[in-house]
Amino acid sequence: MPATPALIAAWARSAVAPVGGAFRSLHAHEIGAPVVRALLQRAGLSPEAVDAVVLGNALGAGGNPARMLALAAGLPDRCAALSVDTQCCSGLDAIALAVGLLASGQASVVIAGGVEAWSRAPLRHTRPLHAGDAPVAYERPAFAPDPARDPDLLASAADYAAQHGITRAQQDAYAVHSHQRALQAQAWLSDEIVVINGLQHDAYPRALTLERAARMPLAVQREGAAECAVSTLAISTKADGAALVLLCTPAACQRLGLTPRAAWLASASVGADPCTPLLAAQAAAQVALQRAGIDNAADLQAIELHDAFAVQGLSFCQALGLDPAAINRHGGGLARGHPIGASGAIALVRLLADLQHDTAPAARGLAAVAGAGGIGAAAMVERV
Repeated sequence: MPATPALIAAWARSAVAPVGGAFRSLHAHEIGAPVVRALLQRAGLSPEAVDAVVLGNALGAGGNPARMLALAAGLPDRCAALSVDTQCCSGLDAIALAVGLLASGQASVVIAGGVEAWSRAPLRHTRPLHAGDAPVAYERPAFAPDPARDPDLLASAADYAAQHGITRAQQDAYAVHSHQRALQAQAWLSDEIVVINGLQHDAYPRALTLERAARMPLAVQREGAAECAVSTLAISTKADGAALVLLCTPAACQRLGLTPRAAWLASASVGADPCTPLLAAQAAAQVALQRAGIDNAADLQAIELHDAFAVQGLSFCQALGLDPAAINRHGGGLARGHPIGASGAIALVRLLADLQHDTAPAARGLAAVAGAGGIGAAAMVERV
């Protein structure tokens, strides 16, 4: 096993529920707290042993969701709590930052990941400049200071599909495959999922065929590129969910009697062109592969990409020289949905779970995600 400052002793996640579904009444800490308790139970660890929580969250509109989660889950008052907002990358970036806490000696046991309660997200308004003016509601903040470099994410994906000739048929086939895999894997995924509000599996995956997909409505169609239109099927739906991992130093594992199940090999948080944010995942993946000393992504035993758009998954595979069937072996973000701050952490939990069942002597895998504003995050792990 390579030398590493971080070992992974346990992981868990909630199911993913579309906005307005099973988690519609729950705040972020109420979704995350049962996952924290399950982590501790699976590892056989007392809450008192946890030094810090690092939590990704994108829609909480301030406050400190990590502290809310730590207290709701029954962790000690002395437990440090850091909240991270890098939008879609938040969950994976939070875990990488937790690894940094271990490496720097600031902590020896950390719970990290992401939680999103999109159903309970605050309504957002800009404060009026002048007395008597009304506040102005907005759906999302700016992600780049120049509006010309801050496109709507769906519009950017549609432009990319049109510019690169990625057809609706290709996108829909990719999405149908994701849903089919997710449905077939429901029993397989049950071990990683903590049941909350009665939800035992991801609620969004549907039984789809290419014929049915072709009848679904369009989301965006660019003039002169009708064959490359983006359908509603090719977009990851808004969702609620949580995913967390238990990270420990080797010394802490020995001291506390923990059995490590995976090792952290490398990670990357990168910036890319904000005009095409979907490409940032592949940029981060390439850096993480290089840092882990791996030349060819096809040599990995498992790869998980949170694919917010089908066109993103297809581009990712082309850039890394992969067959689309090689990633997201049990369905990806298109089939699960997109709980923004948790999506990258869910991809990592999915990766860790799949590596445990691989027969390779030293099974290695990659998780990656892209975020608004042209940022990407990726992580490399190895089964112990």
